[in-house]
Amino acid sequence: MAYQALYRVYRPQTFHDLAGQQHIAQTLQNALTKQQFSHAYLFTGPRGTGKTSAAKIFAKAINCEHAPVAEPCNECAACRGITSGSIADVIEIDAASNNGVDEIRDIRDKVKYAPSEVRYKVYIIDEVHMLSTGAFNALLKTLEEPPEHAVFILATTEPQKIPLTIISRCQQFDFRRIPSSEIFERLHFVVQNQKIDAEDEALQLIAKASEGGLRDALSVLDQTAAYSEGTMTVQDVLDVTGMVSDQMIRELIEALEASDAAHAVSKTGELLDQGKDPLRLIEQMIFYYRDLLLYRTSPDLEDLLTRPHIDDAFREQAKTVAVQRLFHVISEMNGTFNEMKRTNHPRILLEMGIVRLCEPEDVPEQTTQPGSTVHNGELEKRIALLEQQMKKWSAAPEAMPRLETQAEPNRPRTPRRNSGLRIATTQINHVLDEATKEELRELRSVWAKVMTKVRAENVAAHAWMLESQPVASSTQGFVQAFKYDFHCQMVMENKNNIMELVQTIVQDVTKKQKVMYPVPEDTWTKMKNAFIERSQSTQEESSEKKEEDPIIAEAKKLVGPDLIDIKD
Repeated sequence: MAYQALYRVYRPQTFHDLAGQQHIAQTLQNALTKQQFSHAYLFTGPRGTGKTSAAKIFAKAINCEHAPVAEPCNECAACRGITSGSIADVIEIDAASNNGVDEIRDIRDKVKYAPSEVRYKVYIIDEVHMLSTGAFNALLKTLEEPPEHAVFILATTEPQKIPLTIISRCQQFDFRRIPSSEIFERLHFVVQNQKIDAEDEALQLIAKASEGGLRDALSVLDQTAAYSEGTMTVQDVLDVTGMVSDQMIRELIEALEASDAAHAVSKTGELLDQGKDPLRLIEQMIFYYRDLLLYRTSPDLEDLLTRPHIDDAFREQAKTVAVQRLFHVISEMNGTFNEMKRTNHPRILLEMGIVRLCEPEDVPEQTTQPGSTVHNGELEKRIALLEQQMKKWSAAPEAMPRLETQAEPNRPRTPRRNSGLRIATTQINHVLDEATKEELRELRSVWAKVMTKVRAENVAAHAWMLESQPVASSTQGFVQAFKYDFHCQMVMENKNNIMELVQTIVQDVTKKQKVMYPVPEDTWTKMKNAFIERSQSTQEESSEKKEEDPIIAEAKKLVGPDLIDIKD
C-alpha cells in the first residue's frame, strides 16, 4: 500500500479522539444517547480543528448497528463502510467546486428517497460558505423540513458569509483553536506510535507553529521527519518552517533594547539572507515581546507564553525592559507588520521599523540658551545658592530687593474691533428698503424655535448664534445683529456651514426663503441711523416737491429756475 500522510492515518475516528473540542463532543454524545439529535448542524471554526472529522464520526454514530450509542463502534459494516467511503448514503460534497444551483437541486430531488444501506442519509457539505446565493435559496426549504431519514451537516471556516436564514435553521457548533499543550500530547503519541525519534522541544515548536490546527501540526511533523536524519531536532523544525531560533530572536531584541541600530539591522539582514520570511520574523518578534510583557506582568502567566520553556536569560531580559517600552514596541511592530503585508518590499519596511525602534523615545527639552554650556554640576550649585538666598529673604523680608517700576499713566482702553469684517452694506440697505415691521415681528416670534433646531443640528453653530438677534427683515432677507464681533466673524466666514444651516432652518420654519446678513451691533446702529437720516431727507424732498405750485414747476421746466423770479 502507498504511504499515507500522517494527518490521514491519525484522523479522529471517535469523539474521544477530537483534541480540544470536549464541549462539542459532550453535547453531540448526549444528543445521540437520548436520540434527540437535530436534522441540520453547522460546524464552524479555523482550519484543522476537526470539523469534517466530527461530521463523519456523527454520521457513523447515528448509523451504527449498536445505536443509540455515544461513540461509534468502528467495527460494524456501517461504521467501516462510512470510514472507507463506500456507503453511498453518506455523501460528502465540496461546496467550493459544487456551488451552483443545479448541484443543490440534485440534492433536493434525491434527498426524499430512503437510504438503501444504513438508517440515515447524511449530507456533509464542506466549505458551505462557497455556495452561491441561488444555491443557498434552493437549499432553504429542504434544510428547514428535510425527510425524517436525512441529516445535513454544514462545515465552514467563514460563518460570516453564510446567510442568517441558513444559520437559523441549524444547530451551530464553534470549533476552537486547539491548545498547544494538547497538540503536543497528540504529536508525542504519533511519534511513539510511528517510532520516530524526536526531541520534546522540537514537538513543542511544531505545536507552536501550527497556530491551533492539528492537521497543520501533523503535516509539519511529517515533513520534518522526512527532512531530518536520525533524531528530529529543533534546528530541523526551524529549517522546515522558516522560523528563527529563540537565541537569534533574543540577540536581536538585545540589540534593539541597547539602541544599537547597526547591529540590529545587520542581524536582521543575516537572518533574511538565510531565507527567513520577513513577515514570519517580525511575527516572532511580536510574540517574543508579548511573552516579555506577560512574564513581566506576572510570572504566574507562564502557561500562556508561546515559548516551550523559560530560561534564565529570558527572566533577566524581562526584568530589564520597562512595561511602557513593551507596550510601545508591540504597537509599533504591529503597525509595521500590517504595512508589510500590503507591500512588495517587506524587508525595507522591516528594517525601517527596527531603526525607528532603536531611536530614543523621549528627547529632553532644551532649557538653556543655544550655545550655553551649563553642566549638571553647575546647575546644582546654582539651585543650592538660590535656595540659600530664599531662606535669607524669608527670615528677613525687609532685605528682599524691591523692583522699581515706572508707573505708566492710565490710558483709556479702547475696545478691540475686528476691522477685517466685510459687511454686505449694499445688500443690507436693500433689505432695509423693503423691510416691514410685520416681517420682523413674524421672524422674531419663531426665532426661539429656529435656535432650538440649530442647537439640535450643530451645537457649535448654536454657540456662535446665541448672542444675536434679527433686527430687520424683508421677504427676501433679514439682518442679524451680533453682540460680539468675533461671533459675527465666525458666522460670516461660514465655519461649519453655519449660514447655510440657519437659512435652511428659517426657510423650514417660516416657509420663506430668506438670506441672512450678519453684522456687529455697533455697525448695525450706525447703518440704522444713516438709513433713518437718508429716509428723512428723502421724505422732505418729496414733501417739498408735493407743495410746489404746478404752474411754477412747469415754468422751471420751460425756461429754467435761474430766469424765474417768484413773487407772492
